[in-house]
Amino acid sequence: MRTQVAIIGAGPSGLLLGQLLHKAGIDNIILERQSGEYVLGRIRAGVLEQITMDLLKAAGVDQRAQAEGLPHDGIELLFKGQRHRIDLHGLSGGKRVTVYGQTEVTRDLMEARAAAGLTTIYEAKDVALHDFDGTSPSVTYTKDGQTHTVQCDFIAGCDGYHGISRKSVPEGAVTEYEKVYPFGWLGILADVPPVSHELIYANTERGFALCSQRSATRSRYYVQCSLDEKAEDWSDEAFWNELRLRLDPEAAERLVTGPSLEKSIAPLRSFVAEPMRFGRLFLAGDAAHIVPPTGAKGLNLAASDVGYLWQALREYYGEKSSAGIDHYSTACLRRVWKAERFSWWFTSLMHRFPDTGDFGQKIQEAELDYLVNSRAASTSLAENYVGLPMELAQLQGL
Repeated sequence: MRTQVAIIGAGPSGLLLGQLLHKAGIDNIILERQSGEYVLGRIRAGVLEQITMDLLKAAGVDQRAQAEGLPHDGIELLFKGQRHRIDLHGLSGGKRVTVYGQTEVTRDLMEARAAAGLTTIYEAKDVALHDFDGTSPSVTYTKDGQTHTVQCDFIAGCDGYHGISRKSVPEGAVTEYEKVYPFGWLGILADVPPVSHELIYANTERGFALCSQRSATRSRYYVQCSLDEKAEDWSDEAFWNELRLRLDPEAAERLVTGPSLEKSIAPLRSFVAEPMRFGRLFLAGDAAHIVPPTGAKGLNLAASDVGYLWQALREYYGEKSSAGIDHYSTACLRRVWKAERFSWWFTSLMHRFPDTGDFGQKIQEAELDYLVNSRAASTSLAENYVGLPMELAQLQGL
C-alpha cells in the first residue's frame, strides 16, 4: 500500500488528524492495534477547549458536539466547606469550555471516517516503523496472519504513552521528563443527574474530589485515593459515602446516587518527551506527553498537536514548504510545557500529599482564599483552564 501519511493509533488524536488531512486532500491510512469496539469502550475525560471545538469544526465533525455538548462558563472551587465560583467566561475575554465526552468525540470521528470511505486497519499486530530518518519511511504490520507494508511520506505517532511510535526512536535521541504523583483518582460513571451544572473541584482534609459530568443525565465523580487501593474493594455505597463527606452541606444534600456503570483507579503523572519530531516521524498526544487530569488538558493538548501537524503537512504539500514541519516540535512543546505547568500547579493546590500535614493544608487554603478573592489570580486560572492560544500563524484556515 502507498499513502502520504501513515497514522499510528485510532484514538481521537489519530482520527482527528486523519479527518483534517482528508479535508485538505492529503491521503492517509490509520493503523490501530486494538478493535474499534475496544477503542470506543475506553472511558476518558470530556472537557473541550475552544481550540478543540474549532478543530472539530474544521474537520467537519462538530455538529453533535455543538448540539449535545454542555457549554460551561465557570467552575467552582470548594475549600473549608464553601464553594467559590470562577467566572471562566468573564475573566478570559469571552471564552468557555464544552463538556462533551471523549468517547463521543471518538464516535463522531469514526463515523465521519467510515462515511468518507477512508482506510482504518483495526487489530493491526506487530506494527513496526522503518526508515523515518530518510525520505522513504514505511510501516509494516500483520493482519490475519499476513504481513503488510505501507509506504508513506510521513508517519504520525498518535498511539499513546505505551505505543510503538516513541519506542521506535533510537536510544539517546529523546529526553524524557516525568513526575509520578503519590496518589490516584478513584472514579465512577453513573446515570444520575450531576450535583451541579458546573464542575466542582474540592480541597478537603480527607483529600481531593471532583464532581464532573458527561450530560444532563450522566455524571462522572472522582475521589483522591491511595495507589495501594483497588477499585473492586470499593462498593458503590462506600464511594458515594466518601464523596458526600468531601462536599459542602448543600451539594451533599443534592447528590443523587445510583449504580456505577464503570469504576476504576487512575494513577496521576506528568510526562514529556522531547523533541516531538524525528526525521519524518512526528509524535502527537499521549505518545509525547501526559498531564494529570486535574486541569483537563490531555485531549486538548493532543488536539493542538494535531492542529500544528495538520497545518505543517498542508503547508508542505500545498506550498512545498518545510517551515511548519521544522517548527512542529518547538511550537507543540511551548504549549505543552505551559499546560504541564498549569496541571502540576492545580494538582498541587487541590490534593493532599503525604507530607501536606496541617501546615500544608493551611497554606493550600490560604492560596485558595487568595485565588478566589484576587481578580488577577482568578484571571490566570481562567485563562489557563479555557486553554492558552495557539500561535496565530498556525491557525490560518480555522
